[in-house]
Amino acid sequence: MNSYEENSLKEMFLWQEKMKKEPSFSSDFAKGIQNKMNNLLPDKIQDIINISIENMTKLVLTGSEYTAKPPLTNTSLEDREILAKNSIDFYRKAATVSGAGTGGAGLLIGLADFPILLSLKMKFLYEIASIYGFDVRDYKERLYILYVFQLAFSSDKRRIKIYTQISNWDNHVKNLPEDVNSFDWKTFQQEYRDYIDLAKMLQLVPGIGLVVGAYANYKLMNKLYDTAINAYRLRIFKK
Repeated sequence: MNSYEENSLKEMFLWQEKMKKEPSFSSDFAKGIQNKMNNLLPDKIQDIINISIENMTKLVLTGSEYTAKPPLTNTSLEDREILAKNSIDFYRKAATVSGAGTGGAGLLIGLADFPILLSLKMKFLYEIASIYGFDVRDYKERLYILYVFQLAFSSDKRRIKIYTQISNWDNHVKNLPEDVNSFDWKTFQQEYRDYIDLAKMLQLVPGIGLVVGAYANYKLMNKLYDTAINAYRLRIFKK
């Protein structure tokens, strides 16, 4: 193991500790406030969010929408992660532009950012999977992508459950159904919707939405990047 791999392993260990950390009182309190705020969202907004998540999930499971390059082979971890950084730079900029372009422009235009951001996140995860050497043409690798997504954007309580499943993926995946229609997308949808924070709601407010939308998308892409690289490091170091 070279020095880069040793440093990456240390970073992954720190990330694992964060993933295993029990929810605190403050996080439970914040979750309660968040749920109350989400309940204030108009039905039209909730419908668009729910439909976007359901459609995205089904597209990922069937493999009918997103494409990716062939998985990289015979490549060092350092070279893979240089490519991963280039990838997040591209998708983070695209998400930031989308957030700024749709933020504060009114309700209907502002809502357009939700499916755009979902699509960018999934395309990014497909690319990351290929960079780390995993073939997304495999249905179970696409399932892993959805688990990584959930790990990034779930409540603290569910985060612990998802992390446990990901950390034992080789065993967990054996018990997953082959039928794409059996995936529990409703729980997936609820967790992601509940994760949408005040910043994403403020994105819909004229006047401040432009700045808030750009910043919120930037933060969300950073969180996805950190979760994704460590989730794939976990599998590489287990080989």
